[in-house]
Amino acid sequence: MPISGMTGFGRAEGALGSWTWAVEARSVNGRNLEVRFRGPPGFEGLERAAREGAQARFARGQLTVGVQAKRAEGAAAVRVNHEVLDRYLALGAPLVAAGRAAAPSMDGLLALRGVLEGDDAGLDPEAQAELEAAMAASIGAALDGLLAARRQEGGQLAPVLGGQVDRIGALAAQARELAAGQPALIKARFEARLKELAGEAATEERIVQEAAAMAVKADVAEELDRLAGHVDAARGLLAAEGAVGRRLDFLTQEFMREANTLCSKSASGALTAVGLDLKAVIEQFREQVQNVE
Repeated sequence: MPISGMTGFGRAEGALGSWTWAVEARSVNGRNLEVRFRGPPGFEGLERAAREGAQARFARGQLTVGVQAKRAEGAAAVRVNHEVLDRYLALGAPLVAAGRAAAPSMDGLLALRGVLEGDDAGLDPEAQAELEAAMAASIGAALDGLLAARRQEGGQLAPVLGGQVDRIGALAAQARELAAGQPALIKARFEARLKELAGEAATEERIVQEAAAMAVKADVAEELDRLAGHVDAARGLLAAEGAVGRRLDFLTQEFMREANTLCSKSASGALTAVGLDLKAVIEQFREQVQNVE
């Protein structure tokens, strides 16, 4: 399975009897897997379906799963709450008797709050379970759509990341060639400076000793070896299966550590320029890795 992104959207719709519903699942970047659920009242069991479905498909990202459900008008049983109606009539009777209010009409009474009640629950346990199962299947379908969208994003990211890793490898190789000339460059600079200060007292033996000590401090072979190893590791992760975003993020930190050391040890403008180019590409790589699951 290719790498997967963390941004995407999935939608599914369903119907059963007098009920219709729509499920939307969307996700954005996240360090861990976080699932938020919004659903209709009376269907609390759907949250578990959403969380378990997300955990089975994803390792990282901030997910939001929403379910909107509607029952067809007229499908729910409607009844008159006589207790509430009698209370309204009792309150209004003195006003009607005193001539301060007209006798209430039927439509006016039925429009009063609480007089009409819809039996929205109206489902036996078996029917409720069947309805929740159908909605849960739609949640799974929406999550599958989200998964496909995230994989599509990963397919678009893969060549970009691969190109950046190749660029890091090429710059590291260029830095190795330039670093090979550092000992001679350091010796020439030190010799010129020492002769300027000490004149004829500057012996060749002293120049060689001091220049060698400086060259050891400026040696970047280990940093370049580690960079090459990190490049190989990054290529392996981009070809691996599963969630690799965390490990790529760690490699990015290691890339930057070696590039910073390379720049600090550089004894030439050319090597420093390559080091700065390395840091720029690594930063671009880091930004893209934030989208990888």
